[in-house]
Amino acid sequence: MKNSLLLEGLSDAVGFVAGALLGYGLGQVLGLDIFTPGYGSASMGGIVLVGLGGGAGRTLARRWRARITNQKEE
Repeated sequence: MKNSLLLEGLSDAVGFVAGALLGYGLGQVLGLDIFTPGYGSASMGGIVLVGLGGGAGRTLARRWRARITNQKEE
């Protein structure tokens, strides 16, 4: 049980951070910098991409974890 909770936490964290970094990178490519002064449209667009990337990364990590858990049970 303890190892499964550790796997859950680590995989969620890695998925979220990886997705957020991909969202940040995509924002940089599109010219949407989250660190521009103020809350202009470019900054808000970059923040949205980071949030969406983090959420998508966490979702993919949970799907991966569910798949490997089902393989262990079979």
